[in-house]
Amino acid sequence: MAAGWQQLAVAPLFFLLLLLLLSGSCHATKPNMLNVHLVPHTHDDVGWLKTVDQYFYGDRNDIQHAGVQYILDSVVDQLLKNPDRRFIYVETAFFYRWWKRQSSGEQQTVKQLVNEGRLEFVNGGWCMSDEATTHYSAVVDQMTMGLRFLNETFGPCGRPRVAWHIDPFGHAREHASMFAQMGYDGFFFGRLDYQDRTRRMLAQEQELLWRANIDPLTFALDKNKKNPPGILPNGYNPPEGFCWDQSCDDPPIRDDPDLEDYNVDDVVMRFLAIATAYKTNHIIMTMGSDFQYENANLWYKNLDKLIRYVNARQGNGSRVNVVYSTPSCYLQELHRANLTWALKTDDFFPYADSAHDFWTGYFTSRPALKRYERVSNSHLQTCNQLEVLGGPVSRNGPFGEGNSQTMKKAMAVAQHHDAVSGTEKQHVANDYARRLADGWRHCQVLVSNSLAALTGSSAKRIYCDNLNISVCPLTESSKKFSVSVYNPLARPVTWPVRLPVNGTAYTVSDAKGQPVDCQVSNRGFAINELVFQVQAPPLGFSTYSVSLLQDGPPPAAATKHQVMCTGQSISLTQNFYWYNASDGNNSESDQPSGAYIFRPNSSTPFVISQRNSVVQEVRQWFAPWVSQVVRLYSDSRALELEWTVGPLPIDDSLGKEVITRLDTSIKTCEMFYTDSNGREVLQRKKDFRPTWNLKQSEPIAGNYYPINSRAFIKDDKDQLTVVTDRSQGGGSIHNGSLEIMLHRRLLYDDVRGVAEPLNETSAIFPEGLVVRGRLLLSLERPPAAADAHRPLAQEAVLQPLLTFVDGGLSPDTRLEVSGRGFSGLQAALPPAVHLLTLTQWDGDSVLLRLEHQFQSRESRVNSQPVTVNLQKLFSTLEVIGVSEMNLSANQWKDEMIRFAWTPQTGMHARTHKHTHTHTPVYLTGLLRLNCLVCTDQ
Repeated sequence: MAAGWQQLAVAPLFFLLLLLLLSGSCHATKPNMLNVHLVPHTHDDVGWLKTVDQYFYGDRNDIQHAGVQYILDSVVDQLLKNPDRRFIYVETAFFYRWWKRQSSGEQQTVKQLVNEGRLEFVNGGWCMSDEATTHYSAVVDQMTMGLRFLNETFGPCGRPRVAWHIDPFGHAREHASMFAQMGYDGFFFGRLDYQDRTRRMLAQEQELLWRANIDPLTFALDKNKKNPPGILPNGYNPPEGFCWDQSCDDPPIRDDPDLEDYNVDDVVMRFLAIATAYKTNHIIMTMGSDFQYENANLWYKNLDKLIRYVNARQGNGSRVNVVYSTPSCYLQELHRANLTWALKTDDFFPYADSAHDFWTGYFTSRPALKRYERVSNSHLQTCNQLEVLGGPVSRNGPFGEGNSQTMKKAMAVAQHHDAVSGTEKQHVANDYARRLADGWRHCQVLVSNSLAALTGSSAKRIYCDNLNISVCPLTESSKKFSVSVYNPLARPVTWPVRLPVNGTAYTVSDAKGQPVDCQVSNRGFAINELVFQVQAPPLGFSTYSVSLLQDGPPPAAATKHQVMCTGQSISLTQNFYWYNASDGNNSESDQPSGAYIFRPNSSTPFVISQRNSVVQEVRQWFAPWVSQVVRLYSDSRALELEWTVGPLPIDDSLGKEVITRLDTSIKTCEMFYTDSNGREVLQRKKDFRPTWNLKQSEPIAGNYYPINSRAFIKDDKDQLTVVTDRSQGGGSIHNGSLEIMLHRRLLYDDVRGVAEPLNETSAIFPEGLVVRGRLLLSLERPPAAADAHRPLAQEAVLQPLLTFVDGGLSPDTRLEVSGRGFSGLQAALPPAVHLLTLTQWDGDSVLLRLEHQFQSRESRVNSQPVTVNLQKLFSTLEVIGVSEMNLSANQWKDEMIRFAWTPQTGMHARTHKHTHTHTPVYLTGLLRLNCLVCTDQ
């Protein structure tokens, strides 16, 4: 995609200065020795066993002893005592809190530590995001938030040079792509399949190049938590016997020879025994773990001694040199080695840590929270856009002070790898949901203010957040109301609106006063449900009026609709099943299903019997706890399956994992396809891994993959795509089939740390959680399938926002051009272009991200380059200047320099066959704008 970007001039001295600062902060290494880089660090989960607040303050230590504020206090104090010491920090959400509470003097001290490279930030996002269940747009947002704080607080020296994902449970190719486009030189990660780890260990391929989608190569280093002896057994933990945190019980270094317990020789010999090389004469050892360094003196006092006594052996012929270091210093040494590296082009899913322990259950765990996070992302993008389009009055207008920051922070925290993943304790999951709800309350004020400015009406707006369960007090009680439909996409949408009502006949009219076809059906907790289709312009809204009819049915609408059809035909059956969850009492393994792990006790699921009834639309009742509504809307080629599952019965004392399965006549040859974080598509094959010969030990769980927004099966003639409304797990266990896990209720903990079973209940549903969702099915010819499923998936992620006014709304004719509604764009963007971000950056500029959303050769029409004229983009805003940035908006694009890495020759033969060659493009820019229609703000 091309655009007329105005770029800042390159400043070569900046690069030289940055490289000199990096080199100067790294301790000298010795070329003829094995250099061991000790990296002191802490891994601070932004919620897991305790809430974010509890972790920061050190509350609820009866659950887990952890207090982040004390960690940072102690580390800064100890760094000042020895200039050789180093420390890295990751989670900006915690550091931001701590920083705000420091005196100006303490802040200056910390800035000095950062400038001297003694305190280094790595990764730098608000959290360490999950890689299976997050959508790429939310990941970009949370990384931008954290990196912006570091940039504005510490300048170039605070910019992380490496991505650091030591704990997420598998790794997505889209994350590697995003990190490359954010300017990182390397990507350190923690977990990969135990079989893959063994192969890489033998082949010396634990350092590798990861080609994600476009030209950039991401350098990746495997730092697995369970490496076998001889190959960095510590992972992100310290080596066995070398943990000197207050939470550990390893003996300290006792270096007084006059004392009976002198152990320096023993410690040095044990350390030299584990100092095994990777591919170069540099290895990295992580010295720290979860919430360590609360008493940093314990760590540093012993590390100082370890470095001194190990290096002293060089006088006796030892070839080991130990230094304090950081990941960027270590990576710099690997780059200087100028070697070639193994190449990888697929991803690291699914992840198993042993033969029967596949971490594929969390792809679906806590489905209600996963859906709420996805809806909240849509709300946040709408809030961001309307803050720009409405101008300053959106933040302080007739409905009070509104802001998007609360929602931004809540969404950023929700991307954590123990948040949207569903792997936290129940009270922590409740806290994540509470934060999202609080953020939306703040955004509602902003949205109301903005819509008041754009419509000229200050009528109170009502938000019905429970429409998913057919609850809206206004529509159920009012005889006349208006509904405004805001569309956050940069192209027009047609959307079905379903409102709970208590009347039997209504009229609906659009902004021109023309009647709109509608119907009333019986559904939900209200007596009836009013259904009609709305149309909303790009980045804009339309307003519809609804009135209760006192006499008779509503008049027929003038517009005629028809169901769109492709003329294709396949055999398709759909049903619901459940797997009995393993309780751990198995002859092969004692591993039960839990929040992380999916392990059914049989490869054959139980079918849920079906009974049918038809009331204007196809309704299916499979069991008292499973039902479905099948809909095909006019002017739509997608079939909607709205499922309701729960409360899951647990009378068999095993727990249940419920799936829906589509069985078709499509000849799949054991292949199917899933998206990566909602972005690109990867090919999957049953019982196969692209980079090693798989020994399959779990035929169901070992064939499950994350589905973030879509999955499909295809042959030469037909492609069936399923678009999901949240992240879920799924697979193709049988040829021509696609199964998706919808809900899980488990009675045993899977012994991965959370220490409670995944058994969700609520005040409304004390017998077990009831979850509702929808799948969209699209049947197309393969060459044209992406033209349908790409926009369909974007509509599922960024849904229109409905706001209501009791008694109706009189729109401002100044903006309701010809009665059609308001659009913030002069014209819709081309189908290939997605407006990813439009948000206020500061008082004078906004952050805009556009992306080419089609993969190369994915579409005959939409995979071509596209030109966008930014000066003709907005209808009410004038672009007076543009500066292009990297994806995370913390560097000017023309100042971004990354290490260049060289892949081994002949590596392509070992890589996975993919659907397409990838050429997606992000354009990120700061725009300076004039408002053309702003009122007195």
